[in-house]
Amino acid sequence: MTVSTARCKNIMESCFELYGMNRMGRMVTTSRSLFFLLLLLLLFFCVTLAALLPIAAAAEHDAVVKRLQEYLRIQTAHPDPDYTLVSDFLLSLATSVGLEARSWEFVKEKPVILLSWNGTHPSLPSLLLNSHTDVVPAQKEKWIYHPFSATQDAEGNIYGRGSQDTKSLGMQYLEAIRNLKAQGFKPARSIHVSFVPDEEIGGKDGMGAFVTSREFQALNVGIAMDEGLASSEDSYNIYFQERSAWKLIIKATGAPGHGSKLYDNSAFQNLITSLQTIYSFRESQIELLRSAARLEGEIISINNVYLTAGTPTPTGFVMNLQPSEAEAGFDIRVPPSADLGDLWRRIREEWAPASCNLTHTFTQSDPQDKGLSTQGTSRDDLQPWWALLKEAVYKANRTLGDLVIRPSATDARYLRNMGIPAFCFSPMANTPSLLHDHNEFLNVAEYIKGIAVYEEIVRAFASYADPVDFNQPVHCNH
Repeated sequence: MTVSTARCKNIMESCFELYGMNRMGRMVTTSRSLFFLLLLLLLFFCVTLAALLPIAAAAEHDAVVKRLQEYLRIQTAHPDPDYTLVSDFLLSLATSVGLEARSWEFVKEKPVILLSWNGTHPSLPSLLLNSHTDVVPAQKEKWIYHPFSATQDAEGNIYGRGSQDTKSLGMQYLEAIRNLKAQGFKPARSIHVSFVPDEEIGGKDGMGAFVTSREFQALNVGIAMDEGLASSEDSYNIYFQERSAWKLIIKATGAPGHGSKLYDNSAFQNLITSLQTIYSFRESQIELLRSAARLEGEIISINNVYLTAGTPTPTGFVMNLQPSEAEAGFDIRVPPSADLGDLWRRIREEWAPASCNLTHTFTQSDPQDKGLSTQGTSRDDLQPWWALLKEAVYKANRTLGDLVIRPSATDARYLRNMGIPAFCFSPMANTPSLLHDHNEFLNVAEYIKGIAVYEEIVRAFASYADPVDFNQPVHCNH
């Protein structure tokens, strides 16, 4: 369609008149012309801002992802975690977020990093957000990408050891606090973010040493959050207790001799007798899961993690020599409801009876009751926090499952043993649980959603104050 020259001229003249210009191109100084000029400038500003906002949002999104990848690339796998490099990284983040930073070595070369946001009412019991800096080893030949490359694939999955357990969680804490600070939020309670070492090897020199220190007591922790597990569903898992970790070694002895001799009560025979009894019990626990009579966190699990015997050679083992000793190691997880007396009896009388030339020892266990039980957090102890947590997740437009017992152990057990209620919660939905597995990953979209969830949790927990605890009302900034 064409427009005549005369018509174009008329349109231009109308525009000049609208914006207060005469035909000579000079501005007519009328109130109407000033109004339309300001309107034009405002329109230009809005259009420019609308164009820049997505760019700024994309840049911030990339920065959030980059910080997670940088953390994942720090090699903190046992037996030689680089705690120095990870400490430098976290202390630099504290500066960028605006948090007070402290570092202690309760055990030499095993730093506990604490980043704090002081509340407006520091006498209130504080909120502790905990995660660990160490990770388990990874067999890089079994991974799609190098386990410390933090590679992001086309689907937005970031592969890396610690992407689920638990470097992502530590970064979600900090990103949530970064966002709350940007929003002008002022917490009533002080917020402490702890990064502890050695969780993957029992936590004795990490959280175990931290909770017994004067520095920890000074924090006056009233509620804590620690690591949960990924959920393959569109809802989050939440845990309020966990099974204790017992590391059992059973050793069998017997007569050594030539491989041709048929000994009765040989070391291997005695160990196999033990294994048969143990696996019979193990099958009974599996049946409880199959029948849905128990959840995973409610049964006693026992798994054989190694077997060793024989006389080694440079190319294998001596094949005509029966060993005098055979040994098996087991990872046992015990729920808070278990009958410990009955379990002790099984170990002594059925799994490792002295009459069968069997002995047993423990290499790692929990700190309560001779190291073999963990104090749980009751549902009553979790109020009002449980109600606040559910509401916070709802505000973030996410769904949350019911409170259950976590199948595996975390550093939260040290907190619970100090009488501090603790939730185990990692906001990872629609994600296969791959902690300690090959190709551990977390999708960027789920990671970002988790940050928003923790924004609401921190806001709710740090704002809550019961006026009966204080001499004057507490006014919290929401």
